[in-house]
Amino acid sequence: MNLLAFDTSTEFLSIAIARGEELFSFDTLAGQSHSQLILPEIQKLLTSANMQLMDLNGLVFGAGPGSFTGVRIAAGVAQGLAFGANLQVTGVCTLMALAQASGADKVIACLDARMGEVYHAAYVRENGVWQTVCEPGLYKPDAVPAIAGTDWVGAGSGWQTYAEILAAKYDAQLTQVLPQLLPQAHAMIELAQTIFASGQALNAADAM
Repeated sequence: MNLLAFDTSTEFLSIAIARGEELFSFDTLAGQSHSQLILPEIQKLLTSANMQLMDLNGLVFGAGPGSFTGVRIAAGVAQGLAFGANLQVTGVCTLMALAQASGADKVIACLDARMGEVYHAAYVRENGVWQTVCEPGLYKPDAVPAIAGTDWVGAGSGWQTYAEILAAKYDAQLTQVLPQLLPQAHAMIELAQTIFASGQALNAADAM
């Protein structure tokens, strides 16, 4: 399956193309320049993969939670490209993408939401499928939900910004923390493959 994925929900820009079993990726600190960078970098990556948009089976975008402007940029680009090339689209939760990128099977995903808050969710992978233990939500770091069990891995920028507060909440339950991990387009492709294969992807008009 040939898929193009991108995420602009954080200060980083992440783009990936899967051409069958081959993966091409681009990640950079974009700051506030996502809208200027994303289309030229998508074209560069397509060129590297020796592909055009019409060679794709679909588009994948980071659907949040994250920066409101960033999520809108990704959704808008996905919709525009999908209309132009008659492709289907799916959004992927950025917190689930963190879980996928972590390589772990029990993940407490936490992204810094600024303004003293975090985006938070918890997932368990069973037989290769992610199950949501705690739905994505916006919380003060000291008010994140309690989660049962041990052997959890903490993933995402929230674990860096609010390390002490979150450690106090979950410390005895954690085996590892990955504070540098961000939503990555290659992980979104992995999650989206099942969506496309099962016919659950959306038409371009429904992407926003």
